[in-house]
Amino acid sequence: MLSAPARLAFALCLITLAVNLPAPLYITYADLSGQGAAATAVAFSGYVLGVLPVLLALGGLADRVGRKPLILAALALSMVATGLMSLAPGLQTLGLARMCLGLGTGLATATATAYMGELMGNAHGPRAATWVTASTSLGFGLGAALTSLFLLRGPSLTPGSFHLQLLLAALAMLLVWRLPDPRPAQRTPMLRLPCYPRGSMGYGLAILLAWACSGVVIALLPGILRQHGLSAWSGFSTFCVISCGLMFQPMARRLGSRTAALLGLLILPCGYAVLAWGAERGQLGAVLLGAVAASSACYGFIYLGGLAAVNELAGNEKTRASAGFFLLAYLGFSLPVIVTGLLSDRLGSRLALLVFGLVLVMGCLVVGVTLWWSARGQRQCGGAGRCSPQRVQRLGG
Repeated sequence: MLSAPARLAFALCLITLAVNLPAPLYITYADLSGQGAAATAVAFSGYVLGVLPVLLALGGLADRVGRKPLILAALALSMVATGLMSLAPGLQTLGLARMCLGLGTGLATATATAYMGELMGNAHGPRAATWVTASTSLGFGLGAALTSLFLLRGPSLTPGSFHLQLLLAALAMLLVWRLPDPRPAQRTPMLRLPCYPRGSMGYGLAILLAWACSGVVIALLPGILRQHGLSAWSGFSTFCVISCGLMFQPMARRLGSRTAALLGLLILPCGYAVLAWGAERGQLGAVLLGAVAASSACYGFIYLGGLAAVNELAGNEKTRASAGFFLLAYLGFSLPVIVTGLLSDRLGSRLALLVFGLVLVMGCLVVGVTLWWSARGQRQCGGAGRCSPQRVQRLGG
């Protein structure tokens, strides 16, 4: 029998697996709808319309109803989204499905780290963040890879990966149903805005840049690869740019949060440059190599280092601080993707990728300097773990 943390990790993996499950079919959906890269990017970013209400207005929901109901709701929404794409494939349905996925992922990620820590015990706080980042990193990339595997057997608008997700998500619901909910429901205000403890904003901006990079790759790279006859590899490139970051998380834990985030900011523009060059030239090896390098930053060093640092800085406000971290992450996952999609339609994919790359380089430089200087403030506070919850709440708003 799986342990309680393992059951929660399995559920988180299935929730995030659904998010990029249809990614290899984005170009097919665009062709069916007669649309281009900009419309695809807008449909892709419907995800954030679901995430934002949860992170901005429903911060107290986990305390009022408990942790487990939110995970169950997220699993149900992932199944609804997959069902919609199976019944009516197209860009319009994709936008609606991704809104459901955003709502579910927002419910899950806003409470996942706190819930995992409660299941493991308070002594395992850093380990809880590791389990959450590992399970979600695997899920986000695995869905696209599974769909690509099924598409290798032949083109289909409803590949077998859709049915597999529905089956496994139903199993995950049964496993989560039997989980304990250690924290009793409390009468707290529903509106609990995200907070940013002192020293945490740099980590939030770092994940914004990282997930902007992965969002551009997921939403726009399939169309570029198709120009070179490499459409079948789009799902694997999505897997590489997300899930391969899992391999670098043990190294990130040994380095420490700030060092890991800074290293990620150094690697990110380099990995993106290799990936973009390979995509534009039709060099599959360079695409996959650049995707793995970018993934080490996006879902390895920056994701794990940033989330662990934010939860350490947050004291008793872990749920609100995690919401603030993911709010910036999902803003990066949407707005830059839409802008780059518009540039791609008007100026061509090559110039669009170049503009995004230049902005990414400048952003990494600015955020890197911000993180470096924020360490001085943490030392003045006596270390991240010594900041009082009262001070965290006051600084977070």
